[in-house]
Amino acid sequence: MSQAEAVGPARAGRSCNPLWTFGILRSELTTTLRRWRTLALLGVLAAVPVLIGIAVRIETSDGSPAGPGEGGGPAFLSQVTNNGLFLVFAALSVTLPVFLPMAVGVVAGDSIAGEAGAGTLRYLLVAPAGRTRLLIAKYASTLVFCLVATVVVAASALAVGALLFPVGEVTTISGTQIGFGEGLLRAGLIAVAVAASLIGFAALGLFISTLTGSGIAAMATTVGVLITVQILDSIPQLSGMHPYLFPHYWLSFADLLRDPVYWDDVVKNLGLQGLYAAVFGSAAWARFTAKDITA
Repeated sequence: MSQAEAVGPARAGRSCNPLWTFGILRSELTTTLRRWRTLALLGVLAAVPVLIGIAVRIETSDGSPAGPGEGGGPAFLSQVTNNGLFLVFAALSVTLPVFLPMAVGVVAGDSIAGEAGAGTLRYLLVAPAGRTRLLIAKYASTLVFCLVATVVVAASALAVGALLFPVGEVTTISGTQIGFGEGLLRAGLIAVAVAASLIGFAALGLFISTLTGSGIAAMATTVGVLITVQILDSIPQLSGMHPYLFPHYWLSFADLLRDPVYWDDVVKNLGLQGLYAAVFGSAAWARFTAKDITA
């Protein structure tokens, strides 16, 4: 048997080995989370709750309510002074529409196009990973970033809220009281729901990344699509299409603070994100597997 004939089966065996697939994912996660750009994005996200907490602390130092009036400002902001745990909910409601998806758009948009622009994509495909497994690993690492970014915001807000404000029983949107421990569980559930709200947009960014060989162009296009869709979702005359836009139900996580929990919009959001993930994930696969890789 020739050396080429021996290497072929060996590569085929490695490509079918689940441990080899896990190694690809681990490599992608390590690369993504160790990039200076990724760390800078996480640093900015962690700073948002700090700025909100300090601003509320300064504004309410004379006893005045948070925001322009009672209940004014972002969601949950007026309750922060009574319970620091509400800073978690306020920070997520501030970062979800813009900061979190923009960070995800940068990571997703750069996932394939960045490798092509750097000239490393062809060398990645030389390994017996296969295009499909590489694409899945790229998407999975982006989803992990969604969760990590959300947890960073929530953890930063929880720490700042506990340092600057009192913590204790939580008053739900329904007006009932729940214990601090259950409030923490609700906060964790909300963080997971927020991270899950980004899976559709992550798939969209991955698809855009397969269309170009420039990481900057892919990131800019992904963020541009985000801004455009956000504008469309805010125009009342286009209300008929709003339920089909990926950010429409993003803030439905607030229903997880009701007693009992109101699941309707949360389920709609998860279903819509799953639909976007299926459509644009399939489109990314079709494009990437048929793409002529020259760099």
